[in-house]
Amino acid sequence: MAAIQVLVGTTKGAFVLDGDDSRSGWSVRGPYCDGWPVNHVVGDAETGTMWAGGGGDWSGAGVWRSGDGGHTWTLAKLTTGEVDTWAANDPDLAAMIGWEEGAAPFGDDFSQVWSLARVGERLYAGTKPATLLVSDDGGATWSVVKGLTDHPSASEWGPGAAGLVLHTIISDPDDPEAMWVGISAAGVFASTDGGVTWERRNDLDAEAGDVAADHPAGPSDGHVGFCVHHVERAPGRERHVLYQQNHHGVWRSDDGGLHWRSVTDGLPSTFGFPLLVHPRDPETVWTLPLNGDIEGRYPPDAAAAVWRSRDGGATWEAGRTGLPQEACYFTVLRQAMAGDTQEPAGVYVGTNTGSVFVSADEGESWQEVARHLPTILSVEVLEPAPTG
Repeated sequence: MAAIQVLVGTTKGAFVLDGDDSRSGWSVRGPYCDGWPVNHVVGDAETGTMWAGGGGDWSGAGVWRSGDGGHTWTLAKLTTGEVDTWAANDPDLAAMIGWEEGAAPFGDDFSQVWSLARVGERLYAGTKPATLLVSDDGGATWSVVKGLTDHPSASEWGPGAAGLVLHTIISDPDDPEAMWVGISAAGVFASTDGGVTWERRNDLDAEAGDVAADHPAGPSDGHVGFCVHHVERAPGRERHVLYQQNHHGVWRSDDGGLHWRSVTDGLPSTFGFPLLVHPRDPETVWTLPLNGDIEGRYPPDAAAAVWRSRDGGATWEAGRTGLPQEACYFTVLRQAMAGDTQEPAGVYVGTNTGSVFVSADEGESWQEVARHLPTILSVEVLEPAPTG
């Protein structure tokens, strides 16, 4: 296994970037997963196993698994797609593409897997439309987490621009029973019993006061806004500090999502998708603002910057060195920012124009380490597990 591996999900398959101890010498391999649209790739540091979730209307949804560092992959197909209908009715097409009839355990209930997370010994997957799945056998078989699917608010959930998607799954590494998910556009949900029951957590902090929202998905009626784009949990055992980016800025919760307050002041816009929290410091957080929902969804002034706060969102500063500062119109999507646990911490960003940028100094400077990949949907970092 390489010193650090960057796992990249794209519209044309999964890719792996292998790097050395100094976070340089990067090489790119792929595409894997038969060129499927891959929304999210994650790995297990203990075993090196990787999983890739994706699919679409044509292929149906599924989760791919690799046990050899991402060189070969096998598919657990979960739903059917248009290809199954075509091939079932056309033996010549079936023979040409190597299609074989097989069971899809969830029929046509959902079209894509959008997110994956390893929580303790379990693997979770979020889908479109929003359903939470769990696997107890490393992704071979799956079941629905009915406590979330049957939540009393489910009839109120509405789609965001990308549909009704469960895009964020996070947990407390010291307590696998504590979990949070983000659904666009239904908000944040939390479980304290390993997914048996769930509580909707979208309330504004009492000190937040009245927040003027200029977007239908913005805060209203005492809620932070249901079109949450991404959620991150900060390190620390004493309390659950969460951050979220939504249509109306960056928000912070000091009580596990029970109450939220805006920490957007100082950023150049309220709109964006990704967030990242430092692996050791709960007060350090990064985001990449975009110019607006209907203004183009690219960096303000077409000059890219990853903004960092060292004080929990009280103040922000832009990191621009090495990022394009003219005619930059890319977008960074909600799952396309990740970090490592090195000292200093590394930050990784993937763009919809197919570039991967890496900062080895916590966002001070950046280097483009891959370009011309397909549209990047997700970035995650896999490091070898500590020894000794």
